Amino acid sequence: MDNEKPLPTPSRPPKAVVLLSGGLDSTLAVRMLKEQGVEVHAVNFNTGFCLTDHARKVRKTDDLKKLRNEALRAGADLQVEVEIVDISKEYLDILTRPKHGYGSAANPCIDCRIFMLQKAREIMTEIGADFVATGEVLGQRPMSQMRPILDLIERESGLKGKLLRPLSAQCLPPTEPEMTGLIDRTRLGGIRGRTRTGQMALAAEFKIEDFPQPAGGCCFLTDENYAKKFHDFMAHWDGERELSLEDFLILKVGRHFRLSPRVRAIVGRMEGENKFLSYFAAGHWLLTTPDVPGPTTWVDGEPDAAELAKLAEITVRYSDCPADASTRVFAHRDGEERELTAIAGMSLRELDGYRIQ
Repeated sequence: MDNEKPLPTPSRPPKAVVLLSGGLDSTLAVRMLKEQGVEVHAVNFNTGFCLTDHARKVRKTDDLKKLRNEALRAGADLQVEVEIVDISKEYLDILTRPKHGYGSAANPCIDCRIFMLQKAREIMTEIGADFVATGEVLGQRPMSQMRPILDLIERESGLKGKLLRPLSAQCLPPTEPEMTGLIDRTRLGGIRGRTRTGQMALAAEFKIEDFPQPAGGCCFLTDENYAKKFHDFMAHWDGERELSLEDFLILKVGRHFRLSPRVRAIVGRMEGENKFLSYFAAGHWLLTTPDVPGPTTWVDGEPDAAELAKLAEITVRYSDCPADASTRVFAHRDGEERELTAIAGMSLRELDGYRIQ
């Protein structure tokens, strides 16, 4: 005879704050909770480092699917409202001083997750939700989703017992919403590891067809090329000048060169990048080739005359000036203008000596 007492019936539908990126995992987490009658308050955090957001600003494409906000798209498909929360300014401290370090690139994944969940906990308290949920899968990501790290994230975010991971719940200890009967644990998932078989089966079951294919996420900080530029910048930061988000946003574009510890340059690769670099013109030299189509070169630091000449050669190297010819380069900064004449493009061998990425 079964002597276990039945769990109490909730007096109202449970309510959850769910982190929704728009990827398949977080989409499935929302759908699984909605299947159990949970009222979902979806949240998407904007750190300022989303690849798609950046593409909207600098790239021209007729493929709108590449430019859409996947969180908003998923919210519409799931019929849940999505709150976009801008944490970009606060995120700067996480980015530059991560307690738990970086991953293989410039990604402070553990600190990032803790920070987002702390914000989600605040929202949970504000709206009277019962718990927070994510689309995390046990063992899927080596830095942030192994069991000890998942436990650490839960603990340091202040969500001990109130952080539900629906896709892997049956591989993890029961949470408060499961133990109190708000959520039926038997209807949650037991997915673990890097294979996508379980997620694809659930997507087919729920008839979810429109979702981005997994490709490392939507974060610049996981990109190896971005990381080279990020770590070069941090290695040459003097520790005195106050950092701003713009210092790191501008690392997203162009070809990067360092002429000395105090002078670096970014050369635009397309019209959109040239315009983007121009947004950061205040206090910086901008170099252009007025007589031939060419890039905008943005300069950080105070180059001497010889360095400015080298920067002009780099600019011409990426212009349409023929390799055996020379052209003029204009340099201007905050109303000051200089004209450098008869500038030939720098040789590839010399260029590589200055190249960061």
